[in-house]
Amino acid sequence: MSNTSRYTRLTFIFLHSGGEDPQRNIPIDDADAEGNSNTFPHLRGLRNGDIATSAIRQVASGRFGVTTAFLMGAAQLEIKVAQGAKPGEGGQLPGKKVSPYIASLRRSKAGVPLISPPPHHDIYSIEDLSQLIYDLHMVNPKAKVSVKLVGQAGIGTVASGVAKSNADIIQISGGDGGTGASPLSSIKHAGGPMEMGLVEAHRTLVENDLRQRVVLRADGGCRSGLDVIQCALMGADEYGFGTVAMIATGCVMARICHTNNCPVGVASQREELRARFPGAPGDLVNFFQFCAQEVREELARMGYKSLDEVIGRNDLFKQAKTLGDGSASKGQPAKTQRLDLSFLTTSSGASGSSTARRNSPTHNDGRVLDDEILEDPLVITAIAEEGEVTISRKIVNVDRAATARVAGVVAAKYGDSGFAGAINIHLEGSAGQSFGAFCVGGVNVRLEGEANDYVCKSMSGGEVAILPPKDSPFAPEDCIIAVSISQ
Repeated sequence: MSNTSRYTRLTFIFLHSGGEDPQRNIPIDDADAEGNSNTFPHLRGLRNGDIATSAIRQVASGRFGVTTAFLMGAAQLEIKVAQGAKPGEGGQLPGKKVSPYIASLRRSKAGVPLISPPPHHDIYSIEDLSQLIYDLHMVNPKAKVSVKLVGQAGIGTVASGVAKSNADIIQISGGDGGTGASPLSSIKHAGGPMEMGLVEAHRTLVENDLRQRVVLRADGGCRSGLDVIQCALMGADEYGFGTVAMIATGCVMARICHTNNCPVGVASQREELRARFPGAPGDLVNFFQFCAQEVREELARMGYKSLDEVIGRNDLFKQAKTLGDGSASKGQPAKTQRLDLSFLTTSSGASGSSTARRNSPTHNDGRVLDDEILEDPLVITAIAEEGEVTISRKIVNVDRAATARVAGVVAAKYGDSGFAGAINIHLEGSAGQSFGAFCVGGVNVRLEGEANDYVCKSMSGGEVAILPPKDSPFAPEDCIIAVSISQ
């Protein structure tokens, strides 16, 4: 959530996994002098101009609630390949927590458990991941795409593949995070140390000359400014705060999120409990201001002026040693005296400017067919005035995720089904992967030819029709190549 009107140097990016209420995209305009709003009755300390949207929005394989409008409202899109606190599993929402309101947002039914597993079943290779990254860049070219990985041994090779797939950000998650929203069997004794994965990912990317192509984010157990410094020394450019941010806004860590009985209403759909929620935006602002102050003080104590100077400088770490008489040095338990942490203290080499990486534009693949379509004056007028237009173009198989960007422009303005006009796109040829992905109401696509994998991926409305060429020698009933889906 970005609130530049009140906190000009603080930008908070909240993450959500599918099913965002469109009302949260609209700035609050009914806050009273006490900070209360009828739009969000259970929130405190609000002011007009505040916005409750989640800037980072996740895409997991279940994709419930992941519509085109949902994607267009994001500043960043995250592919949850895995989760540190629950490796091999995704987010789980017990049926008792799926209220009619939640079900409507997630495109499900009340009382039905919602499990969003990592996309193992539709990402069989790094090429599949690369295609999904491309699709997300196509539909929302302004949003950076991040990929969430688990911190464990061997993650460096995977991180290199993700960087080559044109991801903008790689998030390394450790097993110490997680909101506790899943059953205890899923989060107890699961996940590896974030430090292990972060150091290996950074070192492998540097060694393969890929570090400048991607931002590294550390997540899972960050609690303070000192944690930020330590993650920076291990190679992280950005730092994720989850649990401690919840505590700052009122969470008491009752560890019963999955029961729908949160005593302070942080993780509950029960109205009487939600009314107890004590948090206010100012509480979180205060926490991060103190955290930032600790980072500045720690950097000054070390003799550096900015985080850029210490990113990847794990040679500044020093493992605690035993004393001359063989006893453990101060702060070191006896059971860790023989632990070799040299992998944390060995320099990974220079990583360049972290600020330049974070401020770099979103990766893109240059001009595409959708750009040509969106520059057509007739299409521009039809979208602006909700008119109707029909255009024809040739298509070849390097035109991947064709019409996704057109759908994104329509959804950003009218939502998934609010467009009253019609954009009729007639194409001829052989379409590449993800043809018709993220299509929305009012966008009608007709292809005379053939298409590759992922036709109509995450379709939110509209119509996509694929017909065989007029001069095709193949019998259509024997060669099924067409998919026709209407809203």
